[in-house]
Amino acid sequence: MIAGIEGKLVQLGTETALVQVGPVTYEVMLPGYCISALSGLIGSEITLFTMEYYEGSLGGGNLIPRMIGFLDPAEREFFTTFTSVKGMGIRKGLRALSIPIADIAAAVEAGDEKRLMSLPGIGRRMAQVIVAELKGKLEAFAFGAEPARTAPTQLKPFQAEALEILIAWGEKRNEVTELIELAGQKHPEIQTAEALVPLVYRLKQGVEV
Repeated sequence: MIAGIEGKLVQLGTETALVQVGPVTYEVMLPGYCISALSGLIGSEITLFTMEYYEGSLGGGNLIPRMIGFLDPAEREFFTTFTSVKGMGIRKGLRALSIPIADIAAAVEAGDEKRLMSLPGIGRRMAQVIVAELKGKLEAFAFGAEPARTAPTQLKPFQAEALEILIAWGEKRNEVTELIELAGQKHPEIQTAEALVPLVYRLKQGVEV
């Protein structure tokens, strides 16, 4: 197994990087926080700590080798633990790691399901499973985490309209306010109450959106 590569970063996409090592160029899958950290380093020498896996179905005979890169060995260890959660998987795990690992680990240890639900592809049900399976196992990764924001967010007019609709339908103000804020983080393209209300219900039901 290739445990690390050191070479020139020649291309950086939204999910992968191309790293040239001598005459060979490797495609490396990266979590979101790594993409952000490497932004602006095209042409520079970088070091990635890697792991390999095969994507596809063994029965189908179409297994494709993939390489995943991290900025240090501890992040690779975290990813192995994180993707051990039932229903997580490699691709889903990579998409979810959009913020520093220390912050995710701290959220798990604090049982902060709301912060976990702000990660791409993580709904309420998955956030609950992550906390249930990993709480108490990630303390070593949580050092240096940034505190979660606790200040309330000022709702936009269409969000306030959606809030009043949901309250009229019997929902609790505090709960749906949090879900509206979460929906805004995950889907900033939504700008109407008509689109926001069903999204809030999907988030409440734990449907990952």
